[in-house]
Amino acid sequence: MKKRVLVTNFNKNFTGVSATAANVIRAQMDRYDLSLVGYPLPGCPDPITLKQARLASVEGVIWHVRRNPEMRAALWTRDVLRLPIKIVFTSAAQRRHSAFPRWLINRMDAVVATTDKAASFVPHVRAVAPHGVDTALFHPAQDRAQAWADLGFGGQKGIATIGRIRPEKGTDHFVRAMITLLPRHPEAVALVIGKATREHQGFLASLKAQIKAAKLSQRILFPGEIPAEKLPKLVRSLSMVVQLPQYEGYGMAPLEAMASAVPFVGYDAGYYRAFNAEGRAGMIVASPEDAAAAADQILAGKVERMGRFACDHAAAHFSAAAEADAIDAVYQTLWAQG
Repeated sequence: MKKRVLVTNFNKNFTGVSATAANVIRAQMDRYDLSLVGYPLPGCPDPITLKQARLASVEGVIWHVRRNPEMRAALWTRDVLRLPIKIVFTSAAQRRHSAFPRWLINRMDAVVATTDKAASFVPHVRAVAPHGVDTALFHPAQDRAQAWADLGFGGQKGIATIGRIRPEKGTDHFVRAMITLLPRHPEAVALVIGKATREHQGFLASLKAQIKAAKLSQRILFPGEIPAEKLPKLVRSLSMVVQLPQYEGYGMAPLEAMASAVPFVGYDAGYYRAFNAEGRAGMIVASPEDAAAAADQILAGKVERMGRFACDHAAAHFSAAAEADAIDAVYQTLWAQG
């Protein structure tokens, strides 16, 4: 009889945390009697409600949580309702948590950290398990040029940054890099994939003004947020992903690109340096100008070679199945303890 695992997803928006959770759930579905609690995720079981989750919380059930509200709900279930569950928290933050999250994390039964650095900021770490990519979803295009043409953005090559449009994600750094790069590559079109919330509409307007002043409004485009189920098709059509965040806890966009045979350029943020395989899968840079120079080098004949290596490297070292294996070891320890 399969063991019972409840995985929470209380954010209705599809975020980086959502993507990593979905990757693992798809790799776990055949291993456990698993239910998703909260909002749906692509390729995952239809979710149940929090009330249903609590009704299912008998001895031996593990709750796997990834956000503060999910930790709170799990702690209420265990410590107030006195239901006999164990709580596992995945921590990706590579900086000290604020006081309330620290209080919550300290009450987890086990913590899975995504990197050694993340592990240094939290207690109760039972495993370090880097996030993995779902290589069944993110895989190379049979014909990259045709895949890009089919999207209808124009040009012969696509470059993208993926994430919320806001200063922390470095969208302005990407725009500066593209304003420098694109005049040298008339065949390329750049995409800013993501949305700006109300508080960042002014920031978005300033970016568009810079692009207009550079006469690149037809070549630096803002398609908005791409639904999760359509993102793999877009990523595999690209020639490069460029991620220049000021801070990143982990960062899946370069990894999803790599699995799709797309090299990346990125700042030394999140886990990007581990992804890049000493420059064979991607290039780590320190400024928008450096990003433009690195992208220039890749576009000048390295896309296919780096992309092939990146794909193999992602499959060998950063698969969702490997992450699920590491998490399973934590679950097994908790079940063995009773």
